[in-house]
Amino acid sequence: MRVARLYGVGDLRVDEEPIVDAPAGHSLVRVTAVGICGSDLHWFAEGGIGDAGLTVPLVLGHECAGVVEQGPLAGRRVAIDPAIPCMACETCRRGWQNLCPQVRFAGHGVTDGALRDVMAWPDHLLYPLPDGVSDVAGAMLEPLGVALHAVDLGHVRAGGSVAIVGCGPIGLLAIQLVRAVGAATVAAVEPLAHRRRAAVGFGADLAVTPEQAHAGALEDVIAGGGVDVAIEIAGTDDAIALAMHTAAPGARVVLAGIPDTDRSSFPASVARRKGLTILMSRRMNGMYPRTTALVRGGRVDVEPIVTDRFELAQVEAAFTAATARAGLKTVVEISRR
Repeated sequence: MRVARLYGVGDLRVDEEPIVDAPAGHSLVRVTAVGICGSDLHWFAEGGIGDAGLTVPLVLGHECAGVVEQGPLAGRRVAIDPAIPCMACETCRRGWQNLCPQVRFAGHGVTDGALRDVMAWPDHLLYPLPDGVSDVAGAMLEPLGVALHAVDLGHVRAGGSVAIVGCGPIGLLAIQLVRAVGAATVAAVEPLAHRRRAAVGFGADLAVTPEQAHAGALEDVIAGGGVDVAIEIAGTDDAIALAMHTAAPGARVVLAGIPDTDRSSFPASVARRKGLTILMSRRMNGMYPRTTALVRGGRVDVEPIVTDRFELAQVEAAFTAATARAGLKTVVEISRR
């Protein structure tokens, strides 16, 4: 089978390798679609993410869908949950599987991900896709789950106000989600013009640059001294500061962005004087039934966010396109259907 493996910074090679065996409790899945995430770009450009670094050649890719070739769901199209929590630690028993200290995650550390023809994955982490949900949409259920987890942490209420700081794919999905929840006012902050246009197209009342936001451009949209919830999905200190400045006193600020280095900072005086509740968002937790229902029911439209599609043989070009951020979402279609 073909496998795209990262050997070092920017060193991504497609080679032939034997098809993996499926151990007990696992299925063989022929991968059809893999989204390239911002975390994949960290691995590609920096050789790691946060405190994790490349120690062995690694297959990237965790936003994925495929067709089960061998296992209980043989013949079914499925979305693949990339996280394998231990289910034995106290954190897992408390219901926070996304925070499991022993979690294995596709395309992270030493756990190979989905940029390959075939992968073996635990049966219980495969979610059948309805007929109306395409393979590409199935791969998008993972970033949708990340956005949904951040929105959940924010306790977004019907009739409330929300700011989304950072309008990459997850930010654009978050805009759709807060509208689906019933937010009355949605403001967006994003430096790239095409992503600001997309933010308005997906439901933001106004999308401005960070410079405009610092200059007070959101004041006409946000009443009452700030938004009820600010969700930061950019991974920069300036984005965190903007989220906090945009938030109302007593508001919730959700930090979902991943910084380039393993450190973030924020204006403590603003956070303290406003009495902000700051929440750190990590991945997602049991979201596939909900995200599938949202897409199947038309409450969230994931397909238009995918602007660039490549084949596995073009994976290096796919990463180059995703790094350039000229589009929205880049997907590698491995086995076209």
